[in-house]
Amino acid sequence: MTPNIHAFVIDDDREMRASLLHLCERAGLRASTFSDASVALAKLTEDPPDVILSDVRMPRMSGLDLLTALGALDDAPPLVLISAHGDIPMAVKAMQDGAYSFLEKPYDPRGLLSIMTRAAQSHRLRAETRRLRAALGERAGLDRVLLGKSPRIAALRDDVFDIAHAEGGVLITGETGTGKELVARALHNLGPRKDGPFVAVNCANIDPDRFDEQVFGRAGGSLGLVRSADAGTLFLDEVGACPLPAQAQLLRVIETGELRPIGSDDPVRTSLRIIAATNEDLSAGVTDGTFRSDLLFRLNAFELALPPLRDRGEDVVLLFDTFVAELSQTYEIAAPELTAEDAATLLAHDWPGNVRELRHAAERRALAARRGGGSVALALRLGDDIDDVPATLREAVAAFERTLIAKAIRAHSGRMDAVAEALGIGRRTLNEKIVKLGLDKSRLID
Repeated sequence: MTPNIHAFVIDDDREMRASLLHLCERAGLRASTFSDASVALAKLTEDPPDVILSDVRMPRMSGLDLLTALGALDDAPPLVLISAHGDIPMAVKAMQDGAYSFLEKPYDPRGLLSIMTRAAQSHRLRAETRRLRAALGERAGLDRVLLGKSPRIAALRDDVFDIAHAEGGVLITGETGTGKELVARALHNLGPRKDGPFVAVNCANIDPDRFDEQVFGRAGGSLGLVRSADAGTLFLDEVGACPLPAQAQLLRVIETGELRPIGSDDPVRTSLRIIAATNEDLSAGVTDGTFRSDLLFRLNAFELALPPLRDRGEDVVLLFDTFVAELSQTYEIAAPELTAEDAATLLAHDWPGNVRELRHAAERRALAARRGGGSVALALRLGDDIDDVPATLREAVAAFERTLIAKAIRAHSGRMDAVAEALGIGRRTLNEKIVKLGLDKSRLID
């Protein structure tokens, strides 16, 4: 006997209902009894049965009327009909219309229980098949989002799939350009809040003096990012840049589901999942007092560590080839062939910008192919050679950053949000580097 089978038993005769209830309970079935089929139909979604046993001739709604109503529903439970007035044409018609079985009274109790059990098992099997197909469909989508064959990326796909339906906070760690927002969106799209909004914000791009207003809103004014993400997901990138005073209110949102907009004395209820990301060591922030330990504890109920591209082996070649094929379709050209020399160049590169850098290189390769030339080596070349080799590693890194940032500022005509996005860093980090490296933005865009 399949455990915990739930049956609806419908019969307008009280003694027959009691007899059927007793039969079901003795066999270990949980039965809900009804004298009116229309009432049972209304209760289907509240406590769904695995099988329905119904008399045919009843006032208001007959068993055949119930069969018609069930036929209009998705995933309706199987219906077993019993009747003291049945005939062969009625039984044949009922079976053709979708009834699982048709029995005449008096019925054999063991036979009836056997039919009900098989019907319930069949219904559960179909439901499980649908669930697995849906899960496989979601998993196939995840395979496209987190493309790769390396063990670390395969484990990451498993972790994302497993925790997508959880409600706890998620902290995504990884270097710049590893795809932290991509993973956050996958968690949202696979989870129970997928029909709600996905609101992404880079904490480093928000003016610290306006952080509270932009994130938590103002009474009679802006709604704020938290309430904009109600019933969905709020993704806080570079969460380490969240000002310390705002961290207390963020913690309150996580713990109580309440926030207090600026200028309001009354708390506002909200329901959302918070996913945070960082390329920094937040435990170091806890040590130096710039990040709350209790907030970190709440944010990393689950932690996903994204591997850098240099540790993903031949995934580099697979990703590059996929990006080039996609971009070639966009530019309406034939995808250039990836040679052995190209693959060797890809595998030898260190990829400091990770997947974001790889995609930019793939786009440069596709654009060169549109002009009839190009190679991976040329796509990776920055163009501005540094003639004077610095004496120390620190000086070399500074010279490289100065050259790269200067190129980006010129390429984007001084639009700093676009520059930060192209470099894969936060706006505040970019401003700090410009000052530290002594770059004159006005001279670069003259």
